[in-house]
Order: sequence, then C-alpha cells, then structure tokens
Amino acid sequence: MTNDVFQKLIYQLVSKLFVLPIYRFFFRGHLIGRENIPQKNSFIMVSNHGSLLDPPLLGHALGRNISFMAKAELFKIPFLGFIIKACGAYPVKRGIVDKNTIKTACTKLSNDNCIGIFIDGTRQKNGRVNKPKHGAALLAFKNQKLLLPVAIVNSHKLIRFKFFIPLFSKIVIKVGTPVQPPQSSSRDDLNSVTMYLQDKINNLIG
Repeated sequence: MTNDVFQKLIYQLVSKLFVLPIYRFFFRGHLIGRENIPQKNSFIMVSNHGSLLDPPLLGHALGRNISFMAKAELFKIPFLGFIIKACGAYPVKRGIVDKNTIKTACTKLSNDNCIGIFIDGTRQKNGRVNKPKHGAALLAFKNQKLLLPVAIVNSHKLIRFKFFIPLFSKIVIKVGTPVQPPQSSSRDDLNSVTMYLQDKINNLIG
C-alpha cells in the first residue's frame, strides 16, 4: 500500500469516526457554499483561525483531503504525532522561515493534494483575520494554484460554561469563491491578494 493511499484511508477513518460526531452533534456544524469548492485539481484553502479544532473541522466539512501546517512540537507527542502525520499534516517551526515546510507544501500541491493555511499564522481571540501574512499568496504564485477563502464562524468560542454546564456553540463554515493567484511575487501583488483574502474572509464571518 502506497503512502498516499494509506494517508487517505487514515484521513477518512479519522474524519468519519471521530470528527463527524464532534462536528455534527456537539457543534451542529453547517456548511455554506459547497458549490465553491473545486472538485478537481489541488488548491490552497485560506481561513481564519480560532481553535485547535479548526483543522479537523474544516477538513471534514470541505470533503477534501486537506493538509495543514502543524507546530513541530505536536509531532513529538505519542499517538497524536502519528495521527496528524498520517492525515497529511506537516511540521512548521514557528518564528522562522522554514524552507523545508515551503518545499513540502509545494510538493503536496504538485502531487494534486490540497493544503490549508491559517492566514494570520496563529489563533485570534476575536476569531477574525487581523494581521494576515503573505505566505498563502506566495505559495499560490509559486505553484499557480487557486486560493479558496473559507470562514469558520464561532470557533474562537467553541465551549462556554453556565453553572458548570458546557454549552457548545454552533459552527458555521462559509466557503467563498476561489481567488486567482497573484500576477507576480512582488510585495505589492502579494499584499493586494492578501488584503483581498482578508476582506473576503471577514465579510463571510459577518
């Protein structure tokens, strides 16, 4: 069995057995804009980020095998490291420009695998896009791939407590229309596409 086939099997297993009940029954997950998701060829999904649960929730809802960057430290945790690696996640060292991470992302895209990028680079307390980075736009230019803006609503406040009783927020995932890659790798072009993505995602959030 090839690594790609094994990864897809593990991904589907985790998605159906673990993520589905959490997404549907705990958070009453709902997807809007399914028609905007490309069904052929790979793309770069770009999203806001509010919770550690964002990657599995987004991957399950979109119905495509999406590989996310994950903190390098997570891969050292027994079992969790195996699962996230089997599901296509790849490590990134925070605070530095990691050439290996960029190379891995490009390889996945060239092999027709989708990747997911949280455009702020880290979780935001208000759940919106506040200080977007140019990484997604640069990868899109290098690989000539579409950028898919996605908003995950309420993930920054998944669980609240009232009288020690957990209250689960309703998760709504909204998919916008795909965005073309920048025309060049100039700072102006990268910034223009990045700001456009920020506006689209925040407008989807409402």
